[in-house]
Amino acid sequence: MTQTRVVPHERLPVPVTGDEKTMLGAFLDRYRETMIWKLDGVSTAQASRRLVPSASTLLGIVKHLAYVERSWFQLRFAGQTVTFPWTKDEADKDLDFRIDPSDTIENITAFYQQEIARSRAIVGPASLDDLARNMENPRSLRWIMIHMIEETARHAGHADILRELTDGAIGQ
Repeated sequence: MTQTRVVPHERLPVPVTGDEKTMLGAFLDRYRETMIWKLDGVSTAQASRRLVPSASTLLGIVKHLAYVERSWFQLRFAGQTVTFPWTKDEADKDLDFRIDPSDTIENITAFYQQEIARSRAIVGPASLDDLARNMENPRSLRWIMIHMIEETARHAGHADILRELTDGAIGQ
């Protein structure tokens, strides 16, 4: 397989100075953008293909991250009532990675972008020291944002490998 360098269309610059909340948001946005970028140029079939023993697929990772955004920002931090397409006692712990026949790059990307927009709306007026409203051991927004950077960056690394296995494309 020949490696091809994938150049992003428009990458958001990450500031090198600024207040902590701006910096955390910028780094989280960079990894969110990377996840969407990793789907650029592949078909839904390619993005849904399992290339490793786990349930990880390019499209499944983006779907998972949409639910992670919903869980951490809407449910836990803001204390909003949200729904998930599974029950609390679901045995399949990778259900949020599962690609349904109706899932496409377009609708999963739109879903992820919708959850990101909701997360930004919640974070906007909040202080980094504010505590989550719906947790037994509440964490600060600062902790949640750092955790989300870690979670999204980790999956961006997985997506790098899956994309390279899919069509040889590599990128930064």
